Amino acid sequence: MPSDDTSAPTSPSTATPATGYRALLRNREFTGLYVSLTLTVAASTLSGFALGTLVDERTGSPLLTAVSMYGATFATVLGALTLMSVADGRRPRRTLVTLQCVSLAGVAAQAVPGLPLAARFGLLLVLGFFQSLGAGARMGLLAEVVPASAYALARLLMNITSGGTAVLGFAVGAVLLRHLSPHDVFVVAAVLTGLGLVAVATTAREYSTRPADPGRPGARSGPRRTWTTNVELFSHPGRRALLLNLWVPNGLIVGCEALFISYDPAHAGVLLAAGSAGMLLGDLTVGRLLSADRRRRCAFALRLLLAVPYLLFTASPPTPVAAVAVFVAGAGFAATLPLQEQLLALTPDPVRGQVQGVESAGRMTWQGIGAALAGGVALYLGPGPTITALAALSVTVTVLSRPFVARAR
Repeated sequence: MPSDDTSAPTSPSTATPATGYRALLRNREFTGLYVSLTLTVAASTLSGFALGTLVDERTGSPLLTAVSMYGATFATVLGALTLMSVADGRRPRRTLVTLQCVSLAGVAAQAVPGLPLAARFGLLLVLGFFQSLGAGARMGLLAEVVPASAYALARLLMNITSGGTAVLGFAVGAVLLRHLSPHDVFVVAAVLTGLGLVAVATTAREYSTRPADPGRPGARSGPRRTWTTNVELFSHPGRRALLLNLWVPNGLIVGCEALFISYDPAHAGVLLAAGSAGMLLGDLTVGRLLSADRRRRCAFALRLLLAVPYLLFTASPPTPVAAVAVFVAGAGFAATLPLQEQLLALTPDPVRGQVQGVESAGRMTWQGIGAALAGGVALYLGPGPTITALAALSVTVTVLSRPFVARAR
């Protein structure tokens, strides 16, 4: 349940400046990207929930169930290390449409009955690789279709909608799985993915004919350019500290969420939806009601809030209490916003799309690491104690890294 980044654009747009959500939604190209992202998030939520349920039914393994829900995130690091420079290329629309087609094929393949679990996990890795590139390409295209003054608002609207869609996705997924098989839910996810492809393909324009920006990597997109930019990114101690805090505490808490099916199969949908709802509220409150300076001052408290409520799981609380704790903790994901703003302030304009993609891919990769770690430890400690242990580790990382984040300002 990651929260996407709120960032400034990689380049200005020629569109008319937008001053609010309604003005943004009157921009046909933005609306296409917005609808496409919403449908894609819904499809991803449903397919992940369906696959986790299918694996739990077949194996009963907390490790395999956790990895099945978040295993695609492992492959995102490959995209970040090899081809993430496509996010700053000169044909973002073509790149995004192509990657959406690959995603559609992967989700549709999961709907094939009788597909071996090994093949399903292989599909997860392939999808994770291309989805990481798609996230970067979407940000590159978004920077073209909205003006600089509206970019942060556009990203916030997407974040809020993604959180709300995840809430509905988990809730609807829980209902669907009571009446349909996981394979039928995969079919629904494939249809949503296809609609998302249509939305962006029929609304977005290509920007390859625009005058070339001499600072924009553009034609040099590829593994060499990607690696060079990544080396520059990690050579800065402030950026390293920010990335550590964007990735590790977040990933450990997603590992807690990955154990919900094993912890309480009957109410896993309730817990997952509660976490998504908390994330939605946190993004809305922190992103819209707090100034950038107040967001920065609240970042440490939010990172603690992300983990501390999970410590209650050591007492095996009843479902209503657990749901409230997960909801409150979900608001802590809003710590991502001020950290991303700090990271962007330390990033040169020509490579902002790639850096956003690397940050997103690294965060998703750590979510996969957190899920695998949680599943492995739960084999020995059980889901409840493991959730508590990961939460305590997240608090420790947050506290110990605080001085380095403060210096990054």
